[in-house]
Amino acid sequence: MAASFGWGQIVRLGLVQTALGAVVVLMTSTINRVMVVELALPAMVPGGLIALHYAVQVLRPRWGYGSDVHGRRTPWIVGGMAALALGGFGAAVATALAETHQAAGLSLAVFSFLTVGIGAGAAGTSLLVLLATGVDARRRGAAATIVWVMMIAGFAITAPLAGHFLDPFSGARLVAVSGTVSAVAFVLAVLAVRGIEPARATPTADAVAKKPFRDVLAQVWAEPASRRFTIFIFVAMLAYSAQELILEPFAGLVFAMTPGVTTKLAGLQHGGVLAGMLMVAGLTMGIGGPVLGSLKLWTTVGCAGSALALLGIAGGGLTGPDFPLRAAVFGLGLFNGIFAVAAIGSMMALAGAGGEAERGTRMGVWGAAQGVAFGAGGFLGTMAVDLARLVTPLPVHAYAAVFTGEALLFLVGAALALWIEHAPATRTRRVDRLGAAFEPQLSAQ
Repeated sequence: MAASFGWGQIVRLGLVQTALGAVVVLMTSTINRVMVVELALPAMVPGGLIALHYAVQVLRPRWGYGSDVHGRRTPWIVGGMAALALGGFGAAVATALAETHQAAGLSLAVFSFLTVGIGAGAAGTSLLVLLATGVDARRRGAAATIVWVMMIAGFAITAPLAGHFLDPFSGARLVAVSGTVSAVAFVLAVLAVRGIEPARATPTADAVAKKPFRDVLAQVWAEPASRRFTIFIFVAMLAYSAQELILEPFAGLVFAMTPGVTTKLAGLQHGGVLAGMLMVAGLTMGIGGPVLGSLKLWTTVGCAGSALALLGIAGGGLTGPDFPLRAAVFGLGLFNGIFAVAAIGSMMALAGAGGEAERGTRMGVWGAAQGVAFGAGGFLGTMAVDLARLVTPLPVHAYAAVFTGEALLFLVGAALALWIEHAPATRTRRVDRLGAAFEPQLSAQ
């Protein structure tokens, strides 16, 4: 792409993430709650459906390869959003149908959640590739912050609005609200990407078209830095997501906090995440100079800081009620935000380092690692607590052991982030450049 994206174009692409988040939040919150409360289904039913949405993320490399072959990302974003919107609407129809015809409703729900996963994977992967192609190196941290925050905005705007129009609840009202959200999200995404990418295919498309998917995937996996970055993403995201479902129960059981107070605690953590993202966005834009502008540096700092915060929380539970839990949780959120936005920025920087022709496949591999790790993290975190409580009768010891394990995962992630820079390049000439590519800010300025 000849010209780099301006801030207006980056915000437009962020609107795609807003649209994506608007549909997904209804799946993970509203429909989840309706199945458990109104339909009295076991919690494992929506849990399993959400797990399907994450499991299908393993297909992200195939969607990325498809956009490489096509040469343009926009059709894949639009097609993915269409599948996402149809899947989200179908899930609402399935939930309403399950009230009277449970087997038919749940069968449709399985298909719909799979469609949502496919749509989110296709649209999300191509969106990141488009950003990686069109955003200058010094803007990648800020661009990652913008698209992440705009996705959260999709959650924050849609959930209360949908909740307002769902009362008094009925299956028909759920279908109407979900259908409206899906339609608005799809139109918003289409308008956001309209005309933002050149009409002609990129020159690399012909190079990819000559290679079958399996060969391209093997080539990407054979690149040392690409393979190690995949492992890094999986390990770090596993640690990142594993504490999501256990932090509030920990605060309630160990520090005797009420549900309202633990909810505020979660809000404090999310505030820390936002602060960390904004800090990295500013520093990588040039405020911090060439050293503090390195995405590799902040990826490592974010992982190491998250590990220290988790160790502090683990030790704080053993210390007692005087421990400043709120400060520790805010610190955890701060370093989580630093890690997340720096890792996404680094992902965009590395996507084309091993060859422009495989950019989408490479991003798809990393997206698959992220999606699978995020889906597994919440389940494994809660399971680890349950298993630890079988060994020790005191909840504080069980939670301390799990938080310590997550901290170790983050430390492994920090080591991997440093190791990627020095990955030996012995496969091909293009691979020779991958070791240094993890420092995009220094090489681009």
